[in-house]
Amino acid sequence: MKSLVIEDDYITSMVLQEMLLAYGTSDIAENGLLGVNAVEKSIQTNEFYDVIFSDIMMPEMDGMEALEKIREIESNHNIEGKDRTKIIMCTALDDYETVKKSFSNQCDGYLVKPFTTEKVSEALKNLNLI
Repeated sequence: MKSLVIEDDYITSMVLQEMLLAYGTSDIAENGLLGVNAVEKSIQTNEFYDVIFSDIMMPEMDGMEALEKIREIESNHNIEGKDRTKIIMCTALDDYETVKKSFSNQCDGYLVKPFTTEKVSEALKNLNLI
């Protein structure tokens, strides 16, 4: 499994990456803009990400905007339905409006920080990735 962590907090990104390395390779992008660029590159090289874990509050480009851009890029490349990358939003925001907006922007899962290895594994299982 190939994963991408889009997270501006260094410690959080390293912890999440370490959890994901148990299942395959994992890359890190420090903000939404770099995350979108990584997704574009992965599509151009046919090395697609299976899952993306994205923070919501970040500089440069926040996670919501990155989610929208990633879905737009996939659509422009005719990547639809089950072929799309699974995107899990990871944030400290546990309010109804943020969760609703995330899913309306086509995320596949939502984790509230702090997360554990068990929560990450459960999210991956729910998406049939492990």
